[in-house]
Amino acid sequence: MRRLFTLLLLTFRCTSVRALSKGIWGEKGKGRKAILVPLLLLAFSPLLRAQLSPAITSWLQNNTETGTFYMAGNSTLLENNVLVNCQKVEYTDDFVYVTATGVPAYPTGPFQDRNPSQAENQDGIYKIPLNPVMNTGTPDNTVGGNIGIFINGVALFDYRDGVAWNPQTNALCGGPGNDRCPGGPQTTQAWNRDAVPAEKEGFDCAKGHPAMGNYHHHQNPSAFKLDLQVTSDVCNLYDAEGLYAIDSTTHAPLIGFAYDGFPIYGAYAYKNADGTGGITRMKSGYNLRDITERTTHADGTDVADGPAISAQYFLGYFREDYGYVASPNEDVLDVHNGRFCVTPEYPGGTYAYFATVNEDWTSAYPYAVGPTFYGEFERRNVTGVTEPTTIYDGTTAVEGFADDAAITVFPNPTADLIAVQLPGLVGQDFNVELRDASGRLVKQKIIRTGQTIAYFDTQTLYRGMYFVRISGGGKEVTRKVVVQ
Repeated sequence: MRRLFTLLLLTFRCTSVRALSKGIWGEKGKGRKAILVPLLLLAFSPLLRAQLSPAITSWLQNNTETGTFYMAGNSTLLENNVLVNCQKVEYTDDFVYVTATGVPAYPTGPFQDRNPSQAENQDGIYKIPLNPVMNTGTPDNTVGGNIGIFINGVALFDYRDGVAWNPQTNALCGGPGNDRCPGGPQTTQAWNRDAVPAEKEGFDCAKGHPAMGNYHHHQNPSAFKLDLQVTSDVCNLYDAEGLYAIDSTTHAPLIGFAYDGFPIYGAYAYKNADGTGGITRMKSGYNLRDITERTTHADGTDVADGPAISAQYFLGYFREDYGYVASPNEDVLDVHNGRFCVTPEYPGGTYAYFATVNEDWTSAYPYAVGPTFYGEFERRNVTGVTEPTTIYDGTTAVEGFADDAAITVFPNPTADLIAVQLPGLVGQDFNVELRDASGRLVKQKIIRTGQTIAYFDTQTLYRGMYFVRISGGGKEVTRKVVVQ
């Protein structure tokens, strides 16, 4: 039995992913029909899912550490006494159930648009399918609210923020301070505001914010201060970070799952879908339209007029300012912002979404998933688990450091502070020590699971040479730093 299973798995891994994606799933960006199903794989699918599925093994679990936050105008980190990351992972042959608070290990806040909310315990249970399927009918549109969940239990929202253009009043509707939109808050209008540029002032350093306590990301959850072009100064006042640090030299980590069950990765991946071609940035197939007036959608549909392009309502202010352009290049994603490809967690291939960024690492529409799902969408939050399950008590772990050279300690020399930045996704706790030239321990910090940075205030230290020692996963790395 074991030999047959191994042979089966190796056969599947050696199959051309490109042939699979075209012969079974259809062409990129077009309507797809399931033509063939590997019957042997179906026979063994419960075993594959239960033992190998990253949808079971990738969640960051924690039942001891609690979260922190900043209030606007106060640079002192405050405790919120809410457990961070995910508290329980359990599964059956068909589903994984993830219990999570929705609060991350990295600090949240401040939200400088006068948002009165803070990240609050969502007490959520999310039922994610282990065998997601392509939607062979009309694609499901993404919706307001949760459309996915990151591996730390934090919610993913799509592009929208609930604000749109009301052609009856020629003004914005929805959201604080605006009239109600025609048909109600969940009704899609002809011109719907894009939250990422419109609400940038209200995002914290990790590019997230709460909606009535439900902390979420609309976009790639990597800190503003780590982008090649920094478009927000919130990180300058409040030291914080994000779920992972973008690394252009390696395949991005698996950072979450959409509500259709398919995985979400960070910004970089293999250039070719079959896992070859080196590492490259995944490109969105959506581009800003060449328009000066908002009278039609990208497909030519005549709609109620929106505001003309202006400094206030700039191109990109509304989701409908974008149009999709298909590309023969494999690193340009389809209309759902994904592709069928090989990834480190899925060597046999899977459909996957990507958290897209521009060349300067600023967020690129449609950001993660959308504006439609590839698979069959359902609301995945449930009130309880009503079937027998198996508990998965492991956590994603990094065996040492994937790349010692990518660990950065900056600035160096320094006068005020030292930042220690780990690359990629941190899947376990790391101990970070600051020692003087004699080896005496001066300060100590922990980079927790789901964080990326530790800071040391050096203003009270004597001038001289110090050493930063990072340990975890059975490995240790030391960096020299000079305090001036």
